[in-house]
Amino acid sequence: MSTSQPVRKRLKFIGCEIIYREACLLAAQSPRPVDLEFLRKGLHDLPTADMQAKVQSAIDAVDAADYEAILLGYARCNDGVAGVRAAHVPLVVPKAHDCITLFFGSRQAYRAYFDEHPGTYYMTTGWIERNAFDEGQYARPAYGRQGVMDKLGLTESYERMVAKYGRENADFIRQTLGDWRRNYTDLLYLRMDVCDEAPMIEAARREAQEYHWRFSVRPGDWTLLRKLFNGPWDGDFVIVEPGQQILPRNDEQVLGVGE
Repeated sequence: MSTSQPVRKRLKFIGCEIIYREACLLAAQSPRPVDLEFLRKGLHDLPTADMQAKVQSAIDAVDAADYEAILLGYARCNDGVAGVRAAHVPLVVPKAHDCITLFFGSRQAYRAYFDEHPGTYYMTTGWIERNAFDEGQYARPAYGRQGVMDKLGLTESYERMVAKYGRENADFIRQTLGDWRRNYTDLLYLRMDVCDEAPMIEAARREAQEYHWRFSVRPGDWTLLRKLFNGPWDGDFVIVEPGQQILPRNDEQVLGVGE
């Protein structure tokens, strides 16, 4: 008589490439086989319906016969996952406003830091390597689409705007639409120790110097990401059963479930 345990189905991870290194490491360490699929960064800069459609398409393509659950590597992301439905496989979704929560370890830790350090821009390995900050790349459309910030003209440097529109028009655009950098005074790099991050930290330091922001480095927290891959899927997650959809909540839960 065989004493072997029945083989459990695999897990499927679908997430933003911003957490590429972290997700790959966790999948390699997981006791369960986890298949990874990454969508390009920048979806949250597109109109909400466009992000919803891209995430939904990836979910709908997952074969229920192969997987026990889909681990969604997204947060609420400007409501980009609101309305997304579980097709044939349950979804496991972190309760978080944006992806930075994943690197803080919990929404409570992120909220505490956010309240104490307003005006902070956050970076990790993914934000450096996937060119989310460099203004020459920030406007790069996700999946061939122009981002909302790019449409508003908020991604170009003042010098580029002068060259393109002339100084008087560039001044008018800046005064009318503003400069997104003015909302920030600090840059925090969250170090996850997933690799030699010295080059990324130095790149982040240079960005902070260029924009005259204070710069600091803080160790990240793997708690929430580890629970996403290995469990327990406790109160920090929403479990969306087939036929249900992700709903936004305007309270500390951030996300909920509806029919």
